[in-house]
Amino acid sequence: MSSSMALQGASSSLSSTSSSSWTHDVFLSFRGEDVRQKFISHLYYALHHRGINTCIDKNLERGEEISPELFKAIERSMISIIVLSKNYSESRWCLDELLKILECKEKVKQIVLPLFYDVAPSEVRHQTGSFGEAFAKLGCKIKDEVKVTEWKTALQKVANFFGFTLGDRNESEFIQDIIKWVDSIMVNRTFLNVAKYPVGLESRVQDIYEHLSMGMNDIICMVGIYGTGGIGKTTIAKEIYNRISYQFEGSCFLKNIRETSKAGGLIQLQKTLLSDLGISLDFHDIDRGISVIRHRLCSKKVLLILDDVDELVQLEALAGAPDWFGSGSRIIITTRDQHLLNISKVDSKYELKILANGEALKLFSLHAFEKDEPLDEYVELSKQVMEYAQGLPLALTVLGSTLKDQSIHQWKNVLNKYKQIPDINIQSVLRVSYDGLEDNEKDMFLDIAYFFKGEPLVDVIKIFDNCGFSPDYGIQRLIDKCLITVQEIVWMHDLLQYMGREIVRLQSPKEPGERSRLWFHEDVRHVLEESTGTNKIEGIIVEMPKGEETIILSPEAFVQMKRLRVFINRNARFSSGPNYLSNELRVLDWFEYPLQSLPSNFQGNKLIIFKMRDSFIKELSFIRFKNVTIMVFNDCNFLTKLPDLSSMLNLKELIVKKCTSLVEVHDSVGSLDNLIKLQFGECSNLRIFPRRLKLGSLRNFNLDCTNLREFPEIECEMKYLNLLRSPVEELPISIRNLTRLNVLIINGYDNIVLLPIFLPQNLRKLGIGGPTMEDEILLSGERYSVLCMQHPTNSSTALGVLNFLDCPQIESSFFPKSSFFIVFNSSATLKRLNISESHEMVSLPSKRICCTQ
Repeated sequence: MSSSMALQGASSSLSSTSSSSWTHDVFLSFRGEDVRQKFISHLYYALHHRGINTCIDKNLERGEEISPELFKAIERSMISIIVLSKNYSESRWCLDELLKILECKEKVKQIVLPLFYDVAPSEVRHQTGSFGEAFAKLGCKIKDEVKVTEWKTALQKVANFFGFTLGDRNESEFIQDIIKWVDSIMVNRTFLNVAKYPVGLESRVQDIYEHLSMGMNDIICMVGIYGTGGIGKTTIAKEIYNRISYQFEGSCFLKNIRETSKAGGLIQLQKTLLSDLGISLDFHDIDRGISVIRHRLCSKKVLLILDDVDELVQLEALAGAPDWFGSGSRIIITTRDQHLLNISKVDSKYELKILANGEALKLFSLHAFEKDEPLDEYVELSKQVMEYAQGLPLALTVLGSTLKDQSIHQWKNVLNKYKQIPDINIQSVLRVSYDGLEDNEKDMFLDIAYFFKGEPLVDVIKIFDNCGFSPDYGIQRLIDKCLITVQEIVWMHDLLQYMGREIVRLQSPKEPGERSRLWFHEDVRHVLEESTGTNKIEGIIVEMPKGEETIILSPEAFVQMKRLRVFINRNARFSSGPNYLSNELRVLDWFEYPLQSLPSNFQGNKLIIFKMRDSFIKELSFIRFKNVTIMVFNDCNFLTKLPDLSSMLNLKELIVKKCTSLVEVHDSVGSLDNLIKLQFGECSNLRIFPRRLKLGSLRNFNLDCTNLREFPEIECEMKYLNLLRSPVEELPISIRNLTRLNVLIINGYDNIVLLPIFLPQNLRKLGIGGPTMEDEILLSGERYSVLCMQHPTNSSTALGVLNFLDCPQIESSFFPKSSFFIVFNSSATLKRLNISESHEMVSLPSKRICCTQ
């Protein structure tokens, strides 16, 4: 049977094997008129006395059909005991119960014990004797032959099961045998406590089932479950253990291996593993334990769950290879460290993700209100909890329990407190992964938590590399530890960010100037206004509340911060500027920098990112930032000239926007060989620009300045060129040499734009906006997938020739049938429109195109 088929077969009743879903230990099925008054009452009492939760249908109304409630009771019982008495087979009710019990046995291996009370197993098997007579009576009443056949088959099956026969014994001894048997089953099938509210478990369990390939008994499968602390790895593993342990010859759940192994507990873990699987041996070293596990379990089908593994040596001691275990075995490993799974022998990995929004709200509401949804008056506050917890089950559980039965005022106080000082129960779990990092890795984690969450990965790597942090290895370690995620940007869960901030706060709870990093606005204000900073401070990010943006900067505020690596000001307005800045700075990003020049001591030799926004900066002639990769000037209205940048050999991005006083850009900008992105936007007075761009790495060029009329000669490999608001009068013939150019967007106010007859061969998108154009645009070959009119207005009246030659891939949606050709309907100068062999241009507008020439 395939794993998917096995899963489908068990899906309807899977939850019945979960400890979180058990309602009863035992379900009793019997014919009341035969045994209820004496035997069943005595058996029920004995089971109850032993603490065995037993379901008896005395409170369920009987009818022609078994009620859904009774079916559910059968499904949610771990064991079914069937008392087969003389008249049992005369009851349709009893026989339908039997069918349901056998269904549960087949699908989820529910344990079934038949008791032969005053009948022999052979009588049940063949429906003979008084038992057969009773069955015949029912057969006369029932006209459904298919149903009768189903009952016969069920009776034959149950008669072949292991069971107890009363025979000549007294009932007391009979009952004692039954109790001993049930006790033994209960001991061997102890179920792990999963969760009070198992929200979101089902879909994740189903996913992991697929990884386990449960329908394939001829393989041994090792699966790793990884994710950040508090995300529910252990909970999921327990749930899976409860659901599938019955399918194995033996099962073992080794919990909290990380903590247990610290005190030399690996040998004890080996002994526990063997003991749980029925092997008791004494040994005193790990190698001996490995040998025993390999040789004694290699032919045994086992389920082994290794919970919270954090070192390879633990795996090597407990489950070093699949062939240590017998065919059909399944080994599940939970860990916070993805790398550990990469270097082990697991067959597949499963990343446990945070709860979806609906699941998160439900889990929190169940803990806080014992309902699936929050009370009406708590809806908005519950949204704040969702934003804070961000789907982490641990946080949702802790916060829900903490806020239960609390007033709205108390909720607000708790939430405000946790935003500054996180809950210790949450932090203690999350911090485990951080504590396992090397010092440089801890620094990178804290820098991301404070400054670089949401920043491009390439920039973060460059900064960390310049700091000597070995980011190629270190960032991968943070990913493997589930502390960050990386695509094009670096990201981390908010609760991990709060944890990082709390770790730094605890460096000096009373005096923020003694900490390594600052972010909280009150701490920042205190240090900068009172000049309490020390050389322990490595980074500051300033983000002030609305209405409190002004900081009365002490002139000496930065003097003692000799090790300051990062300074980012998001929105504060400083009363004065600094007279000193650390030469250890890698990032200087200052909104409204209040001075026209940088402090004279500042050389910036280690600077990687330099950004000035809405700043008073004017004098840049002395800058020699040899390591800068990104330089940005936005709304710097005192900046008149961009000076010689030839020393900035590592510069990759130069972005200048809305610098209205900027007139001149030094020719050196045209020779920065590592420059990838060059953008000048809305610099309305820019007139002097390099005449030649010899930029071998340039990929993105935006020249959007209304007074710059001459476009430079180009020797680049750019892919994107935007001249949307530029009044450039003519594009040079050298534009044909941009062999990698994919996108060209042009626009030209009142000036005539002269396009070369042949455009670059790889052009995919030509955006033509608003103005007048003359000469011929030739669009040939299969290369065009997108053409768009940026501003199709009636001012586009001077186009002479527009050729579409063999352009089968062109998307006519960019020339809407209802509007594109209307642009040319009134064109007095359009002489030729050629759309031959452009098969996708399926129709022209209904209005006639007037081409007077």
